Amino acid sequence: MRNYKDLVVWEKAHRLTLAVCKNTKSFPNDERFGLTSQMRRASASIAANLAEGCGRRSDGEMGRFIQIAMGSGAELSYHLVLARDVGFLEGKLYQNLDSDLGVVMRMMSSLSHKIRSQPLNDKKVAPLAIELKAKS
Repeated sequence: MRNYKDLVVWEKAHRLTLAVCKNTKSFPNDERFGLTSQMRRASASIAANLAEGCGRRSDGEMGRFIQIAMGSGAELSYHLVLARDVGFLEGKLYQNLDSDLGVVMRMMSSLSHKIRSQPLNDKKVAPLAIELKAKS
């Protein structure tokens, strides 16, 4: 079992979720159960799946949860575009959120590649987390 809090990608995904929650507060009330909810759930799903993957016993399972998290990232990417295009997000705010999401997606892709190319075990978690911190 790995500690998800050791992964910089999880920390960045968590910060992205907080930013999405903060910036969707201004969305129209009639979107509370629509786009607001979808964006919040997709962003939270990224960090949650990284955490769940770390709680699994095998690298294969961890890899599967990273892929699920990447799917949630792709979903959030579309929701950001939609929110911008319907006028709920200003251009600069959209760019910031989209850029932050891009960083998280690249980090997850790198982590997925590392898991496939070299097995992770409890002894290798710390070096992986340090390596990700150096790339940020």
